[in-house]
Amino acid sequence: MKRQMPSTKELEREIKDRVKSMFRKDFEDATEEEIYRACAEVVNDVVIDNWLTTQKEFVKQDPKCVYYMSMEFLIGRLLGNNMINMRGYTEVMDALANLGVDINLIEDQEPDPALGNGGLGRLAACFLDSLATLQYPAYGCGIRYHYGMFKQKINDGFQEEVPDDWLQTRYPFELQRSEYEFEVKFGGWVRYENQPDGSTKYIHEGYNSVIATPYDMPITGFDNGMVNTLMIWDAKPKEVFRLASFERGDYNKAVEDMNLARNLTEVLYPNDNHIQGKELRLKQQYFFVSASLQRAIDKYLRYHNDIMRLPEKVVFQMNDTHPTLTVAELMRLLMDEHGLGWDDAWEVTTHCVAYTNHTIMAEALEKWPEDIFKGLLPRIYMIVEEINRRFCEEIKAKFPGDDEKVHRMAILADGQVKMAHMAICAGFSVNGVAALHTEILKNVSLHDFYEMYPEKFNNKTNGITQRRFLMHGNYKLSDWVIKKIGRGWITDLSQMEKLTMLLDDKKSLQQFMDIKLENKKRLAKYIFDHNGIAVDPNSIFDVQVKRLHEYKRQLLNILHVMYLYNQIKEHPEMDFYPTTFIFGAKASAGYENAKLIIKLINNVGAVINNDKSIDNKLKVVFIEDYRVSNAEWIFAAADVSEQISTASKEASGTGNMKFMLNGAVTIGTMDGANVEMYQELGGENIFIFGMSSDEVIAHEKNHDYNPVDEMNKNPHIQKVLSQLVNGNYSIDNPELFRPIYNSLLNTQCTERADTYFVLKDFASYCEAHEKIQEAYKDREKWARMALSNVAHVGKFSSDRTIQEYVDDIWHLDKLELK
Repeated sequence: MKRQMPSTKELEREIKDRVKSMFRKDFEDATEEEIYRACAEVVNDVVIDNWLTTQKEFVKQDPKCVYYMSMEFLIGRLLGNNMINMRGYTEVMDALANLGVDINLIEDQEPDPALGNGGLGRLAACFLDSLATLQYPAYGCGIRYHYGMFKQKINDGFQEEVPDDWLQTRYPFELQRSEYEFEVKFGGWVRYENQPDGSTKYIHEGYNSVIATPYDMPITGFDNGMVNTLMIWDAKPKEVFRLASFERGDYNKAVEDMNLARNLTEVLYPNDNHIQGKELRLKQQYFFVSASLQRAIDKYLRYHNDIMRLPEKVVFQMNDTHPTLTVAELMRLLMDEHGLGWDDAWEVTTHCVAYTNHTIMAEALEKWPEDIFKGLLPRIYMIVEEINRRFCEEIKAKFPGDDEKVHRMAILADGQVKMAHMAICAGFSVNGVAALHTEILKNVSLHDFYEMYPEKFNNKTNGITQRRFLMHGNYKLSDWVIKKIGRGWITDLSQMEKLTMLLDDKKSLQQFMDIKLENKKRLAKYIFDHNGIAVDPNSIFDVQVKRLHEYKRQLLNILHVMYLYNQIKEHPEMDFYPTTFIFGAKASAGYENAKLIIKLINNVGAVINNDKSIDNKLKVVFIEDYRVSNAEWIFAAADVSEQISTASKEASGTGNMKFMLNGAVTIGTMDGANVEMYQELGGENIFIFGMSSDEVIAHEKNHDYNPVDEMNKNPHIQKVLSQLVNGNYSIDNPELFRPIYNSLLNTQCTERADTYFVLKDFASYCEAHEKIQEAYKDREKWARMALSNVAHVGKFSSDRTIQEYVDDIWHLDKLELK
């Protein structure tokens, strides 16, 4: 039976009692952090009761379950999310208000769990939310990173990476499950013994190992009592200290296992610019895959005795190439631990494993040096060798005489282990994450594989959860929508279409824009408090927040800002609506060009923000340490959403959907899910610019693009580029931004010039921004455009995406809860 949240009066009493029992304090003397912890425990009581009920029904109903394998789960703060999903947010807010406390201050005490970085991890979190809301059994499987990727600090405009110690104090929404620990082995060698029955037994020796310990986090469904599980794995040494090694003077050997365990779960995506980083990342991937599969099989065998029927109850979805070792590890467990022969193990594996591709970028399709792979995972390498041998024979049979195709498609080739190739070879489903992305995979990036297995390929356009990014992140707009069209959209986002009846209602449009202004004021205060920059909430808030990568073209954005600044300086009389350009992004620690772009954004901002002559017409803000909690405020406040990746490079994007949900108007290329947004909105409610994906692909194929031509025919580009290297934005070091200049014009560069066509799309981008200026000046027209975005967002719910996965790939059973 679903347990409900207590009433407001009961919550007041329980929170006060919990403060007293946990901290030996009266409520009036408690700190905000102590009140947060008390609230978390009160909410947890309800969550855990529903979690237990859900698990009992799992056992009773024995449904098919998905294990969602992902290196990232960017789940965000859980206190507010759990209160919303259990329909208790208002009660807790009122209880705290009665006690004289602002709920926002209490929620701010919770750290963002540092379990992910960008869109991949947030998508995984949205999917878990939707699975629980739709009542489908699921486990998320990942790593309990102690410091995540890093906490970003901006020092003199430069990004600095500092540890994100989110586990400094106990995280209240996780449970250590030591009863489900498993051993994971690395290194060593494999010997084999021939058995009397003719089979071969493989024995792994000389290895180092760690013990994988799961920490379970609850994933609550909306208003249904369903609680699924995110299991994130931590590592501890099998032997803490080897005294014999120490006494021999081998001090490193004495603590080898302890160091291995500590390093495995320290950080997300260690820098792989060196061998040690590559080794550690491969170890991380095998660590969580092996532990998750061992737990999944152990759970299955508690209630079933025929391992051959595993696909009837279990499916493993590999979220990008990071968990591709699922294929070989499942084969190892089935053969070495459970006695299956190769053919039977392959039959089970290929009916259990599915693969989601998240990238068109060749460098993001993981490849591991064979020598590193073989040394770290000797038994897994043997299995991959055999998978590759059989796969190559299959290719030869289908495409006789085409040795080049065999080489291109092989899992082992050119001294590398190609993970995407193994995922496609073994997976029964291969899906892209937007319609355009899937077509590019089929026709360009993975065309050989599509020719081989056309039946495997399908599309599942990404989505987001409206419960996190509207109900929690923009509660004022959420309440307004509920008053206008009811609550049905909370679990059926297509009902947002009812808002179209308000598009000509001037009073409603004004209410809608008043809410946007309130959200802009909230963000303006955040910016002033954190950046010391005063921004005008009545200016256009033009926002680009996402991972910093050159294909996402934050560089195009800031070059355009430089151009606008030049125009305003040269023509102070020009009719220009004041605009605040807001950026937020982390660059990978080893990605020097991306980090230099962050420095450029901050330096441009420093010049513009301190120039009184432009009369505050232009402001530039870089929000430090962009993450889920501040993202919610940013989405709610944005007027313009920058989705400007080079066409054909962005698989889908989900930030574009979050902005759309919150009433921002997109400026973007016809890339990723922007294409489907355009189809839903019509061309009058979105600003499209730049080359198409076909044009980009053609230029790349023909090698016929010269950015110098673009510079020579556009004096505005010439001036902006010259300002990169004349000290205009770096007086003390005029050469600071020379690498960016070189990357655009290929001066002293080994790579192709302007890889992501920044200069090619520059003029079109400027024209699109001029149209934004004109549209925004007509306040009623802009209100209709913004509200149209909210009204047509229905397709982009992760609930819809998950239902498509269930119908077409996973075929899960819905858990029936009373």
